[in-house]
Amino acid sequence: MSASLKVVTLLGSLRKGSFNAMVARTLPKLAPAGMGILPLPSIGDIPLYDADLQQEEGFPARIEEIAQQIHEADGVVIVTPEYNYSVPGGLKNAIDWLSRLPEQPLSGKPVLIQTSSMGAIGGARCQYHLRQILVFLDAMVMNKPEFMGGVIQSKVDQQTGEVVDQSTLDHLSGQLTAFGDYIQRVRR
Repeated sequence: MSASLKVVTLLGSLRKGSFNAMVARTLPKLAPAGMGILPLPSIGDIPLYDADLQQEEGFPARIEEIAQQIHEADGVVIVTPEYNYSVPGGLKNAIDWLSRLPEQPLSGKPVLIQTSSMGAIGGARCQYHLRQILVFLDAMVMNKPEFMGGVIQSKVDQQTGEVVDQSTLDHLSGQLTAFGDYIQRVRR
């Protein structure tokens, strides 16, 4: 990677002991040379999207803050669990708010999706639904390698709050390297 890349993580989980938050916290240590990874603010206090609220009060400050950081980033990693075979409501809500901004922060932006769950397929259904949403927003979603962390509870240290399974670390590291290359290709 020739240039320094700034990547931000959007976390789709609100749970204090979230396994996906553990994955997101591990990413900066796995980033290839020339890539920095920083977390975006929590989506937990964003009000439910309501066009009347938008018209009366404008955009929530948290949404404007997240949008600004996405605009300034070279790429976005969305790290999320799967809820009921799909995208968690809080993440969908944040994306709905972001999609209403006049300057679309995700349009043309390289995006990497990572899902993890306690089940065997690691959030695959959420990942595919999220890809459908991001297509409409004109995000540039990297197709492969994918990361779907199945049985993630056995691959983290809940005391340190980070991924410890070497195979998972290797996979995440390789995916981040591929994402850096993808960002460089898309930016040309």
